[in-house]
Amino acid sequence: MRPSSLATLAGAFVLKQENISILNCLPFSPRHTTPEKFYIEACDEGADAVLAIDRVSNEMTLTGKKDVPPSAVTRPICGIMGTMRLVAGMYLIVITRKRNVGSLLGHSVWKAVDFDVISYKKTVLHLSEIQSQENKTFLSMINNVLTTDGFYFCTDYDLTHTLQRLSNTSPDFQEMSLLERADQRFVWNGNLLRELAAQPELHKFALPVVHGCILFTES
Repeated sequence: MRPSSLATLAGAFVLKQENISILNCLPFSPRHTTPEKFYIEACDEGADAVLAIDRVSNEMTLTGKKDVPPSAVTRPICGIMGTMRLVAGMYLIVITRKRNVGSLLGHSVWKAVDFDVISYKKTVLHLSEIQSQENKTFLSMINNVLTTDGFYFCTDYDLTHTLQRLSNTSPDFQEMSLLERADQRFVWNGNLLRELAAQPELHKFALPVVHGCILFTES
């Protein structure tokens, strides 16, 4: 079997927010702040790539660690589930805690345990009372779904294909990012990753997640 190429950034990420505490980014926070960005920084040794998300224009760009403001508040995350537009605007969905469930051909398989849904907006004052209530309802529905057991991911192995399929692929296939080569039928967060999928240079930050049951037994 051919070895799987490293197709996404491994390990942990750091979410940095310019001039704002993470507490001020919770949904429905009324505090007004000046426009800033999310910075997603990989913790891989030697990695310099940083994903910058403009919280006003929603634009996603690739930058470097030197561009992250020193005043940015740091918070560790395990990966990006994707983005979603609700009534109030765009939201960033991240994995905040993971648990190792086993190893597949030497590749660690992780179970996503906790998530956070972070609003791009700092306030919902632009919403009417009805819109605000609808937004709260949608957020509650999303959080209920995320508490469902069975979200798994691997940063350096494709969980969406069978071993037989992976053993009979071309070198070009092996060089693709995990997002590009994944069988979209089994990528639970495929729609959430559409913004990242549209920009190939950002694929390294996209984390395909499958939903189901993965069990490891000792032989």
